[in-house]
Amino acid sequence: MGRFGNAALLITGLTMVLPLAVPQQPASEPPVVFRSDVRLVRLLATVKDLNGRLVGDLDRAEFTILDNGVSQDIAVFEKYTEQPLSIALLMDTSASISKDLKIATASVKKFVQSVIQEGNPADEVALFTFNHQVQQHTDYTRRLGQIDRRVQPLKAEAGTSLYDALWFAARSLEGRPGRHVIVVITDGGDTTSTYRYHDALEAAHKADAPIYSIMLMPITNDPGRNIGGENALFSLAASTGGQRFLPSVGAELDQALSDILRDLRTQYLIGYYPKNLPRTRERFHSVRVDVTRRDLRAVTRSGYYGDAQ
Repeated sequence: MGRFGNAALLITGLTMVLPLAVPQQPASEPPVVFRSDVRLVRLLATVKDLNGRLVGDLDRAEFTILDNGVSQDIAVFEKYTEQPLSIALLMDTSASISKDLKIATASVKKFVQSVIQEGNPADEVALFTFNHQVQQHTDYTRRLGQIDRRVQPLKAEAGTSLYDALWFAARSLEGRPGRHVIVVITDGGDTTSTYRYHDALEAAHKADAPIYSIMLMPITNDPGRNIGGENALFSLAASTGGQRFLPSVGAELDQALSDILRDLRTQYLIGYYPKNLPRTRERFHSVRVDVTRRDLRAVTRSGYYGDAQ
């Protein structure tokens, strides 16, 4: 079990140690050793029509990529990619969620069951919780019973270290093969983190991990809502190529988690080697992915962190 409090990292009983090793490419990916002088930028993208329906049958020629405004050649392309998933599942266990925690954990258990039983046989999930501390309950695993045992006794208490949880989850994903995803379920904004918003955002970008932000809505009227927390979660999702949700616990949360899985199973994997980029002092490269059909929209992360030139 790992506990992360005030940016400290203590792990006992796990084989994983953070920070992790340098990422290795999965065997099923096209080899990148031929261009060792340039980093392969990998983008996970979903495409939707004007009604929000997923479109998964486009070809490489129907996509365009701009890196800091410069057109790029697509070197890697997979539709309905079968790259395995590593999902960091983050559950808020702060005091404010106490009355909804039992129902939320039931939804989480169904979500994990669907990931393990219906997807790629190499898909894995790791369970994190956060209140004033961040705790990693399992390593990345396909053992449903192991996650069930950790979810069942969860109790809600203390503050909310959301950004710490996102930072540590992102670091745990580095070096893992295939696709990386962070799913966070919370009912409010950050109150006790050592890391800040931009630390969490940069860590997610470096881990190539879209953040799917689920903001539980026990309060639907504006008075009493945590608008700041909502905006921060939604901004994290938009920047990393994830999605945002505002469900109540129960059926709406079940549906949100189901929608996430549907997105993940209809993703395109697009990769390119950056070239002809103008010199800049900024480490963050802005990326735009478009499709040729005007009735479709590609959703992916807003960029990546590279070296200033």
